[in-house]
Amino acid sequence: MDIIGIGYLGFETTKVEEWRAYGPQVMGFQIGQSPASDPDSLYFRTDDRRHRFAFHPGKVDRLAYIGWEAKGKIEFEAAITRFQEHGVEVTLGDAALCEQRGVKGVFRFRDPVGYQHEMFHGQKWMPRSFTPGRPHGGFVAGVRGMGHLVVITPEWPPELQDFFIKLMGFHYYGPGAGKGQTAFYRSKLNSYTSHDIAYGYGPGKMGVQHVGLFVKSLRDVGETYDIVKQRAIPMMMTLGQHSQDPHASFYHFTPGGFAFETITELEPWHDDGFELNPEKLSTWGHEVVGPILGPSVRTPEELLEPELLAKYKRS
Repeated sequence: MDIIGIGYLGFETTKVEEWRAYGPQVMGFQIGQSPASDPDSLYFRTDDRRHRFAFHPGKVDRLAYIGWEAKGKIEFEAAITRFQEHGVEVTLGDAALCEQRGVKGVFRFRDPVGYQHEMFHGQKWMPRSFTPGRPHGGFVAGVRGMGHLVVITPEWPPELQDFFIKLMGFHYYGPGAGKGQTAFYRSKLNSYTSHDIAYGYGPGKMGVQHVGLFVKSLRDVGETYDIVKQRAIPMMMTLGQHSQDPHASFYHFTPGGFAFETITELEPWHDDGFELNPEKLSTWGHEVVGPILGPSVRTPEELLEPELLAKYKRS
């Protein structure tokens, strides 16, 4: 499948007003215009796209959907056909859902763990329209997608790898620098980063572990780092560089209980062509100063609807 990367993420939250202050003031997000059909939700922009994050009021803080961007209409339609041929249930989005997402077309499906995914094409945008919520050099997205996502899976179904590699056509990058049972995947069209999505095994647990966002300079990382420290926002890991990527980053916890990894490229990433097995997580820094799994990671019973829990929970 010709997928660019993650185009947007949607969350349910009990803390809309906390996010409304945190997004611009800490991260530098721009508050976007909420669709007429969804006035109570909060939409954030990180570039010229209509939005990259949506936070919908809910009874629990959890990931609502992962939006994958198809290269265009033809690739989008080919993806629908491929899913259907492989027996994956897809739900085509109607005009109301397309309007809410700001896209020309969208369909929904679930992975073998139970996470909700969407695929879309033609998201609205306007050149040079992004205005950060605070002084900020800007985010790096576009042809690489908006960033990456790491989620926890309560079980390790054998179908998971086939779903991403054989069905969706992703590249497998191995377990990354971590030493637990993890799997890193990147989309077919991604030649910029090591992964778009990763799954980590947490027995009996699921939820978002962190979201990685690229910024344009080390100064953007440093200024965000200072703001986080000044506001005494809990961190997961201090500033450092992972062994698998030529990037500098740090992790801090958001109002949603998951972490944002703020990242800048020290040099361009290139596909090394083989599966790496780093001896340690990072070449320098990244001192672990908080929990690796934040309060966003809970039991499936807390995060899945009853009918979904029965469908995806294995005996």
